[in-house]
Amino acid sequence: MLSFSRLAASAALSLCLLAAGTSSAFSGQARFLMDAQTGKVLESDHADELNYPASLTKMMTLYLTFEALHQGRLSWDQKVVMSENANNKEPFKFAVGAGRTITVREAVLGMVVLSANDAAVLMGETLGGSEAGFGVLMTQKAHQLGMSKTVFRNPAGLPDPEQVTTAEDMAKLGLALMRDFPEEFKLFSNRTITFRGMKLRGHNGVLNAYPGASGIKTGYTDASGYNLVTSVDRAGHHLIGVVLGGKSAGERDADMMAMMDRHLPAVVKPASVAAKAPGTKTVSVDTAKPKT
Repeated sequence: MLSFSRLAASAALSLCLLAAGTSSAFSGQARFLMDAQTGKVLESDHADELNYPASLTKMMTLYLTFEALHQGRLSWDQKVVMSENANNKEPFKFAVGAGRTITVREAVLGMVVLSANDAAVLMGETLGGSEAGFGVLMTQKAHQLGMSKTVFRNPAGLPDPEQVTTAEDMAKLGLALMRDFPEEFKLFSNRTITFRGMKLRGHNGVLNAYPGASGIKTGYTDASGYNLVTSVDRAGHHLIGVVLGGKSAGERDADMMAMMDRHLPAVVKPASVAAKAPGTKTVSVDTAKPKT
């Protein structure tokens, strides 16, 4: 169980970070692009200003879930009981009902593809005892990864005025997921999943449309605007980009693709396949099991 002193220390740190960021523009537009192989910063615009992460938060929930899987504290087929608190989270969720179970694998793929809030909160409660307790663990891990301006308060990214990050910090998290969990990172390329016989489609437009895109996460709340972290691997170039505070999903996606285009070689499509739409990859949560 988390001690009072740890909770108090985290709260004090959060207040310091928020005070330091009072001049920053919340919900402001920001972008950041880095070379995942060299760490070189390719573009940066308001990248160190505080913004709300929205569902990008689930990237840290997934990081800590993958860590627990590697350490043997969780297993892919382990069943976890949906709490009433987790089941009540809207809008995107499995909605299996409080008291029913889902597996860790289902929770992971639900977060990755559907941005399922109930799955994120359930994993947070499982690993941290409560949403607040898990928020402490998330913030501690963020700072260990060099995300010095980030504070987490809940596992799903639902609105909380104290839950803040920056575009640069989210790029660091994307890189950490790729570096520390390369097998699990492949899950972010899934466009659909099959959950108990139902085929469910994700809503990452850049993943569906941009050549070389391999994930990773979208996010939106009224306060945050439209957020996106994207990994692209093309012709030997591997980039991680972040766009925060988009006015619409379409604008956000267009900004991301334009930023990538400025630093990647153009894709030349053969005439015979130029008119074909990109394929859709389907993974069943009953069978997909990354190596650990």
